[in-house]
Amino acid sequence: MKSKLMIVLRKELRETLRDKRTLGMLALVTLLYPFMIGLVLHQLIDKNTKSEREGIELAVIGAAKAPTLMAQLGQKNITVKDTAPMEEDAIGELLRAKKAVAVLRLPDDFTENYYAMRPARVEIWYDSAAENFSQRREVEDVLEAYGRNVASARLLAHGVSPAALAPIMVQQYDTGTNASRSAALIGGLLGMLFLPAFIMTMSAAVDSTAGERERRSLEVLMAQPATTWELIGGKILAVSLLGIVGVTIELILGHLILKWLPLEEIGLSWSLGWGQLLLVCLVTVPLSLLAAALYVTLAMNAKTFKEAQTILSIVMLVPFIPSMVVSFMDLKTAQWMYLVPMLSNQTLAKELSKSGDIGALPFLLTLLCSAIPALLLAAFASWRMKSERYVLAV
Repeated sequence: MKSKLMIVLRKELRETLRDKRTLGMLALVTLLYPFMIGLVLHQLIDKNTKSEREGIELAVIGAAKAPTLMAQLGQKNITVKDTAPMEEDAIGELLRAKKAVAVLRLPDDFTENYYAMRPARVEIWYDSAAENFSQRREVEDVLEAYGRNVASARLLAHGVSPAALAPIMVQQYDTGTNASRSAALIGGLLGMLFLPAFIMTMSAAVDSTAGERERRSLEVLMAQPATTWELIGGKILAVSLLGIVGVTIELILGHLILKWLPLEEIGLSWSLGWGQLLLVCLVTVPLSLLAAALYVTLAMNAKTFKEAQTILSIVMLVPFIPSMVVSFMDLKTAQWMYLVPMLSNQTLAKELSKSGDIGALPFLLTLLCSAIPALLLAAFASWRMKSERYVLAV
C-alpha cells in the first residue's frame, strides 16, 4: 500500500515540477513578501531615526528676539537657520521645497509683549502634507517647554511657587517590553508568512484533478491496481509538499530579516529563537496538508479546469478572514484562536515572539486544528473518487 502511494506521489511531483514557469512565479511570490516586510520596517526605522541622524533644520524669522528659545532649540539638535522676513507666499514656497521642517516667525511686537508679561505670539508655519510630523512635534515640544519655563520664572519673581499650578503630579510607568510592543505591530504581518500554504498548492491541486480529467489521464490512473485512498493520498501529499517548502522558506527568510533589522531603534525586538522557529515550521505542516486536501476536494467537483481555478481563487481568501476580523476588532489572545486553522499559526508565532514560553498546549492545538480537517477532507475525497459520475464529469 505504501509503495503504491509513493508511486502516485512521485508521479504527481514529476508532473508538477515540469511546469517551470508556474513554479518560478510561485517562488517569486513566496520570496517577495518577507522582503516587503523588511522594506516596510526598514523605512519605519529610517523615518523614526532620521532626526537623530541628520538633525532638524528650522527656519526662524526674528531669531534675535528670543535668544533663550534659540538656545533651547539648539540643545535638542535643532539647527536654527536665521531667515530674513518674508511674506506668506514665500514661506509656502520654502516649505514646499522641503528646505526646512517648519518656519518659526516672531512678530515685531514679540519683545514688547514678552517684557510687558503679555502673551507673546509665536507663529509656526508648516506643511501638513510633508512626512515630517515627528520632527515638527519635537519643535512644538521645545516651544511648550520654553513657555513653561518662562511661566515658572515669572511666578518665582512674584513670590509664587510654580508648584501651585500643578496640584497633582502624574508619574507613568510602562511595564511593556520591546517584545510585547513588537508583537502588536509585527504580529499583524506574520499571518502573511503562512500564505504559501495556500498559494503554492493551488495550481498543482487544480492540475492533478480537473486538469487530469480534461486530459483524460485520470481514467488511466484509476484503472491501475491502487485504491482511491492511495490515489488521493499521493495527490494530497504531492501538492502539500510545495506548500510545506514554501512556508518553511518564507518563515526562515522572515526570521533572518527580522533578526537583521535594528528594531531596537523604534522600541521593538524580535526574540524568537531558531528552536522555536523549527517548532513553528513543524506545526505548520498540517496547514499545507489542509490546504492541499481542501483544494483537491473542491477541484474534484469542478467540471472544468477554469471552473476549478475560479473556485479555488475565491476559497484561498477564506482562511484570512478570521485573522482580519481579530485584527479589526482588536481582540486579545484567547484559547479558541488556536482552534481556527491559519489564525492559530499566526497567534502561535505572535505569542512566541512576545513571551517565548507559552507551554505545549498551543502547539498541540495548532497541529490538530489543521490535521483533523485535512484527514476528514482526504477521506471525503477518497469516497468521492469512487463515483463514476466524477470520473466522467457528469
